Amino acid sequence: MKDKKKKAKLIILLGIIWVVITLPLPWIVNNPLVSDSQFNIILAIIGVMSIPFIMLGIIWTLKPELAT
Repeated sequence: MKDKKKKAKLIILLGIIWVVITLPLPWIVNNPLVSDSQFNIILAIIGVMSIPFIMLGIIWTLKPELAT
């Protein structure tokens, strides 16, 4: 039971780290030339692109033999 909780916490942590790392750079956030609609589109693209990488991290955490 503890092993499953430990893996779940690790998966959540890896997902959070990935999303934080892939957020737009501060120059996109603080740039007055980037409108709100452009910023929202950039966030949506980053979110969609992050899904496969988060899933790969989850799969490789659960079944590490798939990485070899």
